[in-house]
Amino acid sequence: MSEKAEASTAERVWLSLGFLAAFAAGAYAESLGFFAFAKNNPGDIWYLFKEHCYLVGVSSGIAICIGVPTGIFLTRGYMRRYRDVILNLLGVLQTVPSLAVVAIAMTYVGIGKTPAIVALVVYGLLPIIRNSVAGLAGVDPVLLDAGRGMGMTPAQLLFRIEIPNALYIILTGIRTSTVINVGTAALSFLVGGGGLGDLIFTGIALVDPAYMLAGAVPTAGLAIFINWAFGQVEKLIVSPGLTYD
Repeated sequence: MSEKAEASTAERVWLSLGFLAAFAAGAYAESLGFFAFAKNNPGDIWYLFKEHCYLVGVSSGIAICIGVPTGIFLTRGYMRRYRDVILNLLGVLQTVPSLAVVAIAMTYVGIGKTPAIVALVVYGLLPIIRNSVAGLAGVDPVLLDAGRGMGMTPAQLLFRIEIPNALYIILTGIRTSTVINVGTAALSFLVGGGGLGDLIFTGIALVDPAYMLAGAVPTAGLAIFINWAFGQVEKLIVSPGLTYD
């Protein structure tokens, strides 16, 4: 059997297993009353879902605007000598539990969406900065030398050679950060930030599986959709020769 045929067979097997798992999960959710709850409360779930998307979208947008330029800055000139120290410091901060980050943000900012967004930005920065640094640092020096030989300025080298060649790794960091924020945003409920965590934590308090699933299922679905969407974006804007599939 050829490698292509084996790969096709493996894909069919995994697809079949996926359908079986989805069917089993759906049947189990039905037994817990999830679908009945969702049918009776679509407006509430939709409202909290939109709040969740707002928290993730705003925090991820801010994290991207801070993280990518910071990653670029850490690969420029004299900042390279401090790069490892800063990345290690960010790594230590990443080990702080997300709940603690939310609590600290609430201490300084108060309650509501603002502390939730601040905490999500802080928690989402490391993957973006780390991947931006790794992508830019991994650009082949031969390409940079060729660009300099053509008379390119440092800005032209960055935007025409470095970023296009590092784009796949940078987007991977952004994808990771955003998906992490989808799950972490559920904690926003604890500081009055809203989102699907409202249903999850209410369900925990009431020991009601239907409540918990009404928050957990859309959260998981959103994470899966965002991961898929980023994959499609990567296929559109990243040269196939620069991917690592």
